Amino acid sequence: MNEKLIVASCLSHALDGALHEERILALLEQPKHAIHGDLAFPCFELAKTLRKSPAGIASELANTLQHKLVSHVEAVGPYVNFFLHRHIVSNTVLTHILDERNRYGNLAIGDGQHVPIDLSSPNIAKPFSMGHLRSTVIGNAIANIMAKCDYKPIKINYIGDWGTQFGKLIVAYKKWGSPEQIKQTPIKELLKLYVHFHKEAEKYPALEDEGRAWFKKLEDGNEEAHHLWGWFRSESLIEFNKIYDLLGISFDSTNGEAFYNDKMDEIVTLLEEAHLLIEDNGAQVVMLEEPLPPCLIKKSDGATLYATRDIAAALYRKRTYNFAQAIYVVGGEQRLHFQQLFAVLQKLGFDWAKNMIHVPFGMILKDGKKMSTRKGKVVLLEEVLTEAIHMATQNITEKNPALTKKEVVARQVGVGAVIFHDLKNDRMNNIEFSLEDMLKFEGETGPYVQYSYARACSILRKASHTPGQATIQLEDDLSWTIVKLLHHFPTIIQQAHDKLEPSIIAKYVVDLSQAFNTYYGNVHIMIEDEQLQSRLVLVEAVAIVLKEGLRLLGIAAPEEM
Repeated sequence: MNEKLIVASCLSHALDGALHEERILALLEQPKHAIHGDLAFPCFELAKTLRKSPAGIASELANTLQHKLVSHVEAVGPYVNFFLHRHIVSNTVLTHILDERNRYGNLAIGDGQHVPIDLSSPNIAKPFSMGHLRSTVIGNAIANIMAKCDYKPIKINYIGDWGTQFGKLIVAYKKWGSPEQIKQTPIKELLKLYVHFHKEAEKYPALEDEGRAWFKKLEDGNEEAHHLWGWFRSESLIEFNKIYDLLGISFDSTNGEAFYNDKMDEIVTLLEEAHLLIEDNGAQVVMLEEPLPPCLIKKSDGATLYATRDIAAALYRKRTYNFAQAIYVVGGEQRLHFQQLFAVLQKLGFDWAKNMIHVPFGMILKDGKKMSTRKGKVVLLEEVLTEAIHMATQNITEKNPALTKKEVVARQVGVGAVIFHDLKNDRMNNIEFSLEDMLKFEGETGPYVQYSYARACSILRKASHTPGQATIQLEDDLSWTIVKLLHHFPTIIQQAHDKLEPSIIAKYVVDLSQAFNTYYGNVHIMIEDEQLQSRLVLVEAVAIVLKEGLRLLGIAAPEEM
């Protein structure tokens, strides 16, 4: 049921073609205050065509419009306000949700087409910091949204396991490293070495040359370099997987940068055959149209670069998945890189490059500044998650000490708090890191939404409510607010898909939770009367949509808290 389409059709018929139905649909508004109805149509645009005042047009339309879905129509100044039949709409919406359950909101957009999504992508031999959280949880939520819209997302963790930094790390290990200490605490020791290298390089710039030389050895297959690199990589993946297990996130591919080492020669050949490679100060570049600078493909020493590798990765993914779209969830500071990447692919004649999308996001700042692994200024994600779970455990112990599966719920709530704190923000906004704000369990937070879901489940348990259908007899303002929000869920999914913006869903589940808790605080839901089953159906529908909204964000929905 789309009441906007119905009202637009009625208006189009009444206006006898004076305004196209699509334009009427675009002009229809949802009034800010319920006293002004459920939909409003402004008549300003008709004044010139009909040569009447907007208020006069509104008055005439209000007297002629009628539909079984509309209880009454009012003219207020230049607006025509529509009031819907609440019991008809409520019955239709809630029955549909109970029929569809977790399928409610599914959209047939993607036709099962593949969409590889590049997300997370931490660098090996470095700790998983808060700086990596955004790509991980935004990318995972986008994958869930794409699946909801009938695409087949392919989550790719494009591990940063290649590059000059590994040459630097090898130098640092050979000069200052201890095998025993690295075996005990691998990531912490490797981070210390990495930070120490850059401190020393500020005093002795020649160290940078040594780092580049060792990376060249690694590219050339030097046995010692390759052995150390493999060791650093395996230790890192063990640490990363602990984080992913906590977050509840898995991947379809973990092919990192090194996977494309044997696939870059083809790219250089393709660029040469297309006469796109130009020598510039000994390096090989592709010239691009202004305002883009040239794209560097090979350095003067012959070493390949990120762009070369990403071109190879794009071609591999197209051949492997034949994707409809390819999405890169990578920070906004890499915008230029992706503009160059897509431009080079198009110069090579790959039309599918037009369907590649960079999804940027803002940074997590500490004291207003970007976190830097190089300078050792990082906040470790594992420590934040551990602290969040600890605080959730304390909260549960205090408020519900008899709760079964306390450890499981504490993990769901603590991790959910961290994920939701990120996703409730527009992805382009920078976020100031604050453990205190992140771990609040009241207000617009993940635990608040989870608790709202658990409250709905508790009501249904106490009522011994059996899922099913009932004739809905709800017409009060508080239930109507909830019904309208529930009816809006598929539109929310559409908007989140169109903008690749998980925060739209996060804000929606907060709004739905607030409306439900207001209802709970003002209505005696469990009272035995003729509307009991209607109220329980409303609660059940809220539970269904909250759980699905949380799932799309990558957050668990505990039934008890």
